[in-house]
Amino acid sequence: MSCVLIGGGSRSGKSRFALDYARRYAEPLAFIATAEARDEEMRARVAAHRADRGLQFATIEEPIHIERAIEEAGSRYGAIVVDCLTLWLANLMFASPKQDIARVTATLLRIASESPTVVVLVTNEVGCGIVPENALARQFRDLAGAMNQQAAAAAQEAYWMVFGFPMRLK
Repeated sequence: MSCVLIGGGSRSGKSRFALDYARRYAEPLAFIATAEARDEEMRARVAAHRADRGLQFATIEEPIHIERAIEEAGSRYGAIVVDCLTLWLANLMFASPKQDIARVTATLLRIASESPTVVVLVTNEVGCGIVPENALARQFRDLAGAMNQQAAAAAQEAYWMVFGFPMRLK
């Protein structure tokens, strides 16, 4: 059907816009969550996100194999929101440090683009700040930038969120 990318900085309104975008389509709707609630602060964030979604979205928790979750969801949902690619990237980096991120991302984007339902991908732009002081953080920033470029090229629509407002890029 189509793949939509929504990017921006932290707390820019990406998730809210992604949910509103998905609500344009017929229910049921799905939300693939890549975050893992490993501490109290993250558990509170996850709970807040669940409350924002309400009962309208079926939640699929999948930190690594989101391409498989999209395939398994198939045409059962009017739209699928994946939130977020940068947490997924961090999960991949820690699960398998030698992973070929570009290849894995290409597979994910192919499956998202070929899905019989709309797939809305949320990602963080992490390259607008200062250069990180350690090698792992620089590697993450570089991989995230490359992944986001790859995702934007593959998406049929791309949005940049600024101060809660979407700017359509493509």
